[in-house]
Amino acid sequence: MPRYRHALPQLAGQPILTDGGMETVLIFQEGIDLPCFASFPVLDSEEGRALLTRYLDQHLQIADGHGVGLLLESATWRASPDWVARVTGSPDPTAGINRAAIDFLAGYREQKSREITLPISGAVGPRGDGYIADSAMTADEAAEYHRTQIETLAATEADLVTAYTLNYVEEAIGVALAARGAGIPVAISLTVETDGRLPTGQPLDEAIQQVDEATGASPAYYMVNCAHPTHFAEVLDGSKPWTNRIHGLRANASTLSHAELEAMTELDDGDPDDLGRRVGSLRERLPHLSVLGGCCGTDHRHIAAIAAACFG
Repeated sequence: MPRYRHALPQLAGQPILTDGGMETVLIFQEGIDLPCFASFPVLDSEEGRALLTRYLDQHLQIADGHGVGLLLESATWRASPDWVARVTGSPDPTAGINRAAIDFLAGYREQKSREITLPISGAVGPRGDGYIADSAMTADEAAEYHRTQIETLAATEADLVTAYTLNYVEEAIGVALAARGAGIPVAISLTVETDGRLPTGQPLDEAIQQVDEATGASPAYYMVNCAHPTHFAEVLDGSKPWTNRIHGLRANASTLSHAELEAMTELDDGDPDDLGRRVGSLRERLPHLSVLGGCCGTDHRHIAAIAAACFG
């Protein structure tokens, strides 16, 4: 299979779909308990791996039908040392969990002989809460913390690392520095509140500029995830040069705020067609957006609507 690590197709004009909100699909549609919102335990069983294969197949069919690629994202958003310790009782399996997750995706990619672009991304998540900038680290502390997971991912078949739902800039800088040290491309995906600002109150453009200044612009690109397009559409003004650094969106299905979503006991899956139209409208304004998909509350219906709106 081709390797994309040193020439990421999403930066060379190749549109790439992502899957939807894997964790919310597993919890609310498959009835699987995910401790600490961690999906990596699903890989421990043959049944779980078969479920994830079927899940990927749904999204692969959509991508293939529209002639675009599919980002194969690992189940490792909660596979950094602190979270592994909470889920398993020991941080020792961290490296093995991350290797196993990428090996699963590499095997999946090898089985798909059709001509479709399938870059593999090693997912990294925040050390703390995804919605609240709690237990903030310095950039150096963040680099040290994330280095264990990122160095492991860099030694696998992963083509890049994508750090999702980062909510304060120092952690984003640390992740970028750790990835640069490990020699693997990194996409930094920030989350925003309903006002289009990071949970710290920092404007999105200032956050991206600060990360680039601190890292020599080492991130391959930036993304926004875990927010509905109504929360950030006004911020993404295509006339502003800084938006050229944003190449991806993974939108929530719900228009609710992070605090409202945290309080819910049932899934709000929103309106897939409306979500697709809104993402399509953003891509018309920002045609360089090349990585498009879903986050919390989304499934293959939302991804199909996004693909139809963006790629016809």
